[in-house]
Amino acid sequence: MSKRKRYPTALTIAGSDSGGCAGIQADLKTFAALGVFGASAITAITAQNTMEVRAVEILSPETIRGQAEAVFDDLAVNALKTGMLPTPEIIDTVAALIDRYRPATVIADPVMVATSGARLAAASITDAFREKLYPLLTLLTPNVPEAEVLSGVPIRTEDDFRRAADVLLAQGCRAVLVKGGHLASKRSTDWLFRPDRRPVSFSSPRIPTANLHGTGCTLASAIAACCALGMDLERAVGSAKTYVAEAIRRGNGICTGKGCGPVNHFFAPKILTAFDYDDYSER
Repeated sequence: MSKRKRYPTALTIAGSDSGGCAGIQADLKTFAALGVFGASAITAITAQNTMEVRAVEILSPETIRGQAEAVFDDLAVNALKTGMLPTPEIIDTVAALIDRYRPATVIADPVMVATSGARLAAASITDAFREKLYPLLTLLTPNVPEAEVLSGVPIRTEDDFRRAADVLLAQGCRAVLVKGGHLASKRSTDWLFRPDRRPVSFSSPRIPTANLHGTGCTLASAIAACCALGMDLERAVGSAKTYVAEAIRRGNGICTGKGCGPVNHFFAPKILTAFDYDDYSER
């Protein structure tokens, strides 16, 4: 059996941000910056910039399914990252795709509200997340407001992180990364929770900056990229946290638009390197 080469590959199923800071655009930038080939399936088109979301047009489940199937049927997808899944019907569609194609890693960022405060998903998606997606995920990455909505637990302290995560794990999640960026503290600390394991914290200095647009998308896609490169989950989360912290630091003070700008995804881009694998034609 001859050996051929291919790129480590990640697929993002998420919304499009016309301003280029978040969503599909942030995901693909992150994949590229970390040396992973990126593919995409768009769930919604937003008219968005650094200050506001002006309009959202949600694509049909059939269109989303067609995009993803075209990728899965042709490319060997090492990791899948999901972002904006704005309706229960779209969540059903994505869950069916995961169940059918069985990517080794699935990282879900439960995008509900944009950095500007605009709501990007129907309130009814919480039940669909629990019932359809949780059992299929490698990792769920909610921020504090999202974790509160999904768990029903108010989060004010680090002890509340555990209580919220316990609810999410009991509901079927295999692993939860509760992000602490919304809490007032000198450091930004995220906590990884898994059943029957001690929680693991990942901390970085908090950088006073207005350029935080797309940080949630970037972190989840960085975790997916690191998993596509062969890292285990804990190492992938740690590497992704380090990458995002440095991207924030390198983007601080840069004026991109009049509002909340992006991080610097390309402060130290990795070379896209192919690797050997057997039987290229059967995957």
